[in-house]
Amino acid sequence: MTPPAPSRTAITGGDLPATLAGRSFLVVAEGGLFDVAEASLIVADLHLEKGSSSARRGHLVPPYDSRATLAVLARMIARLIPRRVICLGDSFHDGDGASRLGDEERRQLAHLQSSRDWLWVSGNHDPQPPAGVGGDFVTQSALGPITLRHEPMAGRVVFEIAGHLHPAARLRTRAGTLKRRCVASDGHRAVLPALGAYAGGLDLGHKAFAGLFDEKKLIAYMLDGGNVYPLALGRARRAAAS
Repeated sequence: MTPPAPSRTAITGGDLPATLAGRSFLVVAEGGLFDVAEASLIVADLHLEKGSSSARRGHLVPPYDSRATLAVLARMIARLIPRRVICLGDSFHDGDGASRLGDEERRQLAHLQSSRDWLWVSGNHDPQPPAGVGGDFVTQSALGPITLRHEPMAGRVVFEIAGHLHPAARLRTRAGTLKRRCVASDGHRAVLPALGAYAGGLDLGHKAFAGLFDEKKLIAYMLDGGNVYPLALGRARRAAAS
C-alpha cells in the first residue's frame, strides 16, 4: 500500500488513506483495512474465546476478551458502515470457540452482522465453519485482483491481504523504544495485526516475515491511540545501515 507521502515522522489522526493494487483503502486506526469501492471491512485474528480456552488449560484470565474484541469491531463498523465484513481466519481461538460464546456476545455479534454480508475465512485455529454464529464460511476470498486469505503465501505474490502473523513494529525515540501493532505492506502484500484483545504482536524483524516483503518498500502503519503512524521501514533501515 502507498500512503500519502509516508515518512518516519508522518502523523495522521484517525484512519489513513492508502492504495493497494490500484484500489483505495483506509488503514483503520483500530487495526484493519477498509476497501472504499466495495465498502468492505477486512480484519484478522479476532481469537474470540481465547480467555475461555486458556481457562480450560488452567490459566485463569478475565473472561471478557470476546466482549472487548467485539466492542472494538463495533466501533469500526459504526464509523465505516461497511456493506461486508471479512474476517481473515483465527476468528475463534479453537474449533469449539463459537459454542462457548456467551449470550451477550452472541447478541453483539448478531447485531454487527445485521444488514450486511459477513465472511468467516478459515484459519489454522478455526479450519471448520463456526456453528450457530451466522455469516458465510470460505477458505479464501478476493477483492478484484487481491487475494484474501488467513496465512500469507510463501515468497512473493501478485497481490494479497492476510493475517496470521500479528505484525508489530518498533520505533526508537528519545524516550525509549515503542512497540505497536501495525498493518505491514510493501504495495503488493498487506499483513494485518490481530484484533483480538488477548492476541499479541510479532516484531516485523522476526524470521517469520523473511521473504514476504520488498524490504525497500516496506511500510509499517503503526496503530496507537486512535491514530495511524506510517513508518517507512525500508528507508529507516537503509539509513541505519549507512
